[in-house]
Amino acid sequence: MEFDDQMRRYFGTEDIAAATPAALDAGIEHMLVDFGLERDPARKFGMWTLLYMLGSAPDLDVAFKDTETRDAARNFMDMMDRAGDA
Repeated sequence: MEFDDQMRRYFGTEDIAAATPAALDAGIEHMLVDFGLERDPARKFGMWTLLYMLGSAPDLDVAFKDTETRDAARNFMDMMDRAGDA
């Protein structure tokens, strides 16, 4: 699923700044449900990254069963932290 598709599906807009607080809350809740049901590892990881950027990602040990994916998620978190420092 493309990023723009996720934004439209969960928040009703491609511009996150245009989403109302209620739309954000509802979209995050919907995304968390879908995340729990998702079986495709790549889609699940993509959903987790967006949830992380929104401050709502599940903990790594809950989100991902395998070590490789947890390590990739930690790398993403570190990359985002470094980008925030720039």
